[in-house]
Parts: sequence; C-alpha cells; structure tokens
Amino acid sequence: MTIGERLRGLRLARNMSQEEVARHIGVTRSAYSHYEINNRQPVYSNLNKLALLFDVPIDYILNEDRTDYARETKQLLQLWHSLDHSSRQHTLYILRQSIQQADHSAQP
Repeated sequence: MTIGERLRGLRLARNMSQEEVARHIGVTRSAYSHYEINNRQPVYSNLNKLALLFDVPIDYILNEDRTDYARETKQLLQLWHSLDHSSRQHTLYILRQSIQQADHSAQP
C-alpha cells in the first residue's frame, strides 16, 4: 500500500473531505490531493500533522520497510559516533537548515 492509499483510507475512514484535511494541515486541497495520488510526499511537518489528525504513528502512514530503516539507522549512528563534539553540532545545524529549506520549498 502506498502513502497516498494509506492517507486516502485514513481520510475516508473519518468521513473527511480532502479540503478538510488540507485546511487542518495548512496546505491547499490541490497540494493534499497530490499526496493521495502519490505525485508528492508530505514534508515532515505535514506528515506529523497528518499523523496527529488521524491519530496514528508516522510509521503507519509511511509503511516503511523496517529492514531498510534499521540498516540506515545503524549506519547513521556509526557515522555520528565517529564525529567529535564540534562536528556533531555542525552536522545538527546543517540538518536543521536542510529540513527547514525542504519544508519551505515544498509549500505552495
């Protein structure tokens, strides 16, 4: 099941329109409809709002393959532990900036 199919199922199970969901998460109906037809994926902040709205974990919406997730997490932790304190702080700064830019560029 795709993210779009899962979102559509959650929305319909709550008898909500695309317009209602879009308004709740702060996007246009058109932008939300692109999530349901898998033309776009929600940015993290919208994914979080959707999970709160539908009262499900983000992982449920993403339906992530736990094998890949575990492998990637292990790799990230190994890299993280190889950094000194200053490099960790710099890396966090870069990640935060990247996430903010992604959030802003994905909004209509």
